Amino acid sequence: VRWVTDEGLAVDVATGGELAVALAAGVDPSRLGLHGNNKSVAELERAVEVGVGSIVVDSLIEIERLAVIAERAGRHGESAQNVLIRVNTGVHAETHDFLATAHEDQKFGFALAAAPAVAARIRELPSLRLVGLHCHIGSQIFGTAGFAESASRLADLYAELRAGGDLPVLNLGGGFGIAYTSVDEPTPIARLAEGIVDAVVEACRLRLRPI
Repeated sequence: VRWVTDEGLAVDVATGGELAVALAAGVDPSRLGLHGNNKSVAELERAVEVGVGSIVVDSLIEIERLAVIAERAGRHGESAQNVLIRVNTGVHAETHDFLATAHEDQKFGFALAAAPAVAARIRELPSLRLVGLHCHIGSQIFGTAGFAESASRLADLYAELRAGGDLPVLNLGGGFGIAYTSVDEPTPIARLAEGIVDAVVEACRLRLRPI
């Protein structure tokens, strides 16, 4: 965790244990994001208590549960808990089928068509603040094509929701491949970053107007 923060990066955690490790390493809680489906009440309470920067919500039940926890903690107005909606873009990543997590029929997050109603519900809750969208197309991904297609699909939704209020974060997830075996040829991180940025810029150029 210290290696990551020393590089100037933020940290994602997906369990109470990972959150505890990050805090023990001295990470500024505002630089943490909490992911994961089926988060426990205790995990959500701890995240709100320490001031985790954003929580990626994965279900309607979780949204309602988190809203109650944040309200009980006095989080409203400027101190409302920041959340991102996890969206399934339907992109099948360039990876093994068992590692692809953005299929429309899988258990993580919301389908694209459902996301506007989810966003509207979050914006009704005074203890939560919608700050962006998140998607994750899989793990052990080589190349940028999957990220580019996912960004393209997410851009229409982003444009629609941005018209209803500030939406500063568009998080396209991770899952970059590494060399598990001698035959694996990971895409260099600089090339991945360049390809994803180019895809986002093009998607936004085609769909978004300044507001």
